[in-house]
Amino acid sequence: MAHEIALAALVRDGQILLAHRHPQRDWYPDCWDLIGGHIEPGESPEEAVRRECREEIGVEVSEERRVDFDVTDPDLVPHAFLITTWIGQPVNAAPEEHDALAWFRVEDLAGLPLAHPSYATWLQVLISAAEPG
Repeated sequence: MAHEIALAALVRDGQILLAHRHPQRDWYPDCWDLIGGHIEPGESPEEAVRRECREEIGVEVSEERRVDFDVTDPDLVPHAFLITTWIGQPVNAAPEEHDALAWFRVEDLAGLPLAHPSYATWLQVLISAAEPG
């Protein structure tokens, strides 16, 4: 059975926020990933992405915009959101899940160990989509 997940791409000033997953994690260990997680029963993807942002990085999402994303993992059904406005400063509020948070520019993504091979190109598109105008 496939797991539905909500992913938050927080972008500000030409940079995207990624979390480094602990090397001991069962799923996608020791790589950089978007904020997010499993959608709980009875929860919409929008509710899930807002909850995950509160739980993992301590911010309140002001507005989320659904974006297309497809992964090659048949066990996952992703619901991805571009987030450009939020309240609060992102902090690692889930140290049991991530051992670091960092902001990355497009040029920083090359060679970075990412959770999915398709992330490198997709994250560049999200950073560009967040630019005003």
